[in-house]
Amino acid sequence: MNPRPARKRRVGAVRKMSSERTLHRPAVRLHPLGFLRGLLGPDVIGARQSLSALAVSSVTATAAGVLLAAVTGTLERMPGLLVLVPAAIGMRGDIFGALGSRLATTIHAGTFRATARRDTIVGQNVIAAAVLTLVTAVVLGVMTKVLAPVFGLSGIIGVADLIVVSVVGAELASVVVLMVTLGLATMSTRRGWDLDNVSAPVISAVGDVVTLPALFLASYLVGITALTPVLAAVSTIGAAAATVWAWRSGLDQLWAILRESMPVLCVGGFVLIVAGVVIEHRLEDFIDKRAVLILVPACLAAAGAIGCILSGRLASKLHLGVIEPRALPQRGARFDISFAFVLTAPVCLLNGVLAHVAAAAFSLSTPGPLRLVAISLVGGMIATALAVFIAYYGTVAATRVGVDPDTIGIPLVNSTVDLAGAAALVLAIGWVGLS
Repeated sequence: MNPRPARKRRVGAVRKMSSERTLHRPAVRLHPLGFLRGLLGPDVIGARQSLSALAVSSVTATAAGVLLAAVTGTLERMPGLLVLVPAAIGMRGDIFGALGSRLATTIHAGTFRATARRDTIVGQNVIAAAVLTLVTAVVLGVMTKVLAPVFGLSGIIGVADLIVVSVVGAELASVVVLMVTLGLATMSTRRGWDLDNVSAPVISAVGDVVTLPALFLASYLVGITALTPVLAAVSTIGAAAATVWAWRSGLDQLWAILRESMPVLCVGGFVLIVAGVVIEHRLEDFIDKRAVLILVPACLAAAGAIGCILSGRLASKLHLGVIEPRALPQRGARFDISFAFVLTAPVCLLNGVLAHVAAAAFSLSTPGPLRLVAISLVGGMIATALAVFIAYYGTVAATRVGVDPDTIGIPLVNSTVDLAGAAALVLAIGWVGLS
């Protein structure tokens, strides 16, 4: 009898068993970290950068929330001021987040140069941010006075008071945020960071932590008969004059940024004021459980920052031709969308825990860590889902109509997500039984 056929059968059986073990091995060894690494692919470093920046954003936004909870007396004494708060904070993220996104694109394209000359790309972007800060601050003050009564809020402080608080608060905060934005761009070129991954969370964090104190300081100017109307008039005339100067300056990129930004920022301001109205209507619930009020800036900042990260990454890929503006996301865009959802859960969890810890540390009323985490997760997931939709289709629409997606995407995402986040927080408060 020839032993070779039997040997071949044994060898074939061994190979078959080996191949079956190989096929089944990944299913046996799969674990969460391996799954996340597989989902993120080569962008684990990007996720680490984004999560680090978002953690900084959560900490600083929680600090801003503590300040917001501490000044509830001022908010009750000056009706309408709380309506202005989300709009003022959101506008810093809109203006300087878009600035960071445009600078990130220049870094990717190799055209970024740190210079103060006004005719350079950086110079025109900085001037545009300054003009937009003044113009939108005046517009927000007027919008708050006009829209708050329409949505059922009465006894709002005067329009001159609102303009002064909005303008002075915006100017004080914007100096700091501008320095941070330019510093991030410079460090990104030196250290090899992807500015799209870090700019939105860090800018949002800085905007949160400096805008609220700036608005609080500006509120001391309310009601000064000899000063407030004059400051309001000077601010309004200055905003108009700055716009006319930019139009006639001959700086093409400056005027293009203003022309494309102002409509979307005004619409965004409207949406942000509505978000403020939603929160103002539930002020009593927030005051009763001040830990939830601490959570407000953190939730809005996190959802907005994640949406802006997605918008910035998509805009850069569209500029570079890596993806095309299609109705259904291509593979590169689908990866970025998955990336956004991977970031959401840990950040929302952190926000809930930080809000409870901060409330306990300052002896403020809290519904407990589990309820705060539940509110944060529900609000964050709803807002992130909307942010993904707006970020993708907003950048696609902007590209198709010939508008810079870096200029349009972030303000569009920020304002929409802030309203969705405010509404989601109010819904979550009801769902967990706080109202």
